[in-house]
Amino acid sequence: MNRGQSFLLLLIALVAVLTLVIVSPFIEYVIASVILAYVLFPFHEFLSERLAPVAEGRSALTVRATEMASAVALIIGSIVAVIIPFVYISFVFVQDLTAIAAGESDIDVVAIEARIAELTGEEFDIEGWLVTTGDVLLDTLFGGLGGILTSALRASLGLALALFLLYYTLMDGPQFVSWLRSMIPLPADVTDDLLTKVDATTRGVVIGHISVALLQALIAGAGLWVVGIPNVVFWTFVMAILALLPLIGAFLVWGPAAAYLVVIDEVTAGILLAVYGVAVVSMVDNYARPLVIDQQAHLNPGVILVGVFGGVYSVGFTGLFVGPIVIGVLAATLETFREDYDTM
Repeated sequence: MNRGQSFLLLLIALVAVLTLVIVSPFIEYVIASVILAYVLFPFHEFLSERLAPVAEGRSALTVRATEMASAVALIIGSIVAVIIPFVYISFVFVQDLTAIAAGESDIDVVAIEARIAELTGEEFDIEGWLVTTGDVLLDTLFGGLGGILTSALRASLGLALALFLLYYTLMDGPQFVSWLRSMIPLPADVTDDLLTKVDATTRGVVIGHISVALLQALIAGAGLWVVGIPNVVFWTFVMAILALLPLIGAFLVWGPAAAYLVVIDEVTAGILLAVYGVAVVSMVDNYARPLVIDQQAHLNPGVILVGVFGGVYSVGFTGLFVGPIVIGVLAATLETFREDYDTM
């Protein structure tokens, strides 16, 4: 390696570090826009093809305008179908969490404490435990009550950035993939094989594990709402995270919720919730997860779990997707090396 190559590599490393420093405050929104673009791109292609006859025989500028119309339509659809519901759920979640931290939860704490004392002869401060848990979650997620406004402002800026990036990613995604292919110093067939594996892994994680977990949480949340469990949005959000745990995830919420109903003498509702959890919620995990995920991602659920928690800790909310994808990309790379270069 000559001096010119060494200098260029050093310059690339330096600029890469500076770029990471600049992007890092909004890295989770950048990642979210890329993931959403990945999910929406097949719809963008379909919509562009449907609009293509209108632009047939016209200039490249007109074709570009047709693609712009498709991207804008999908962004508006994403705002209505994804962003607005997510903002509302986040608002209700923060409201419920603040109420729990202030000791104003709708949970019948007195009845629970009385029943525990009756069964065990010991007194437990359930309300104090809930307040402490709420405070810890507020500090961890938002930096306390004072950080909620700052987090909301940062989220507004991040969402605006994500929408702009979503537009440009939809418009120029194929060109970026082509550039990426040209930059990978591997034979064309090996590059195609690697990118195919990465695509299958990413699709399995994004549309597989996460979608199944969200579906299971929503179904379980509907059951909690029907039987009258308080703070339903909060517990549904918790189940969306726990549902990434195979078999026992969502049960850690709806199981105690059924017991809570029995404790406060709503026995029928508790039994109905337990039956609903076993017959409906658990079936989503038992049947949908292997059907949707294992055929695409080819990752062990334990590996997915490690990626989820590590990703959330490192990146934030989008780590739910990023962690398993990164581990999946590592697995795809190792598999490609084994198939194409391991001659021993």
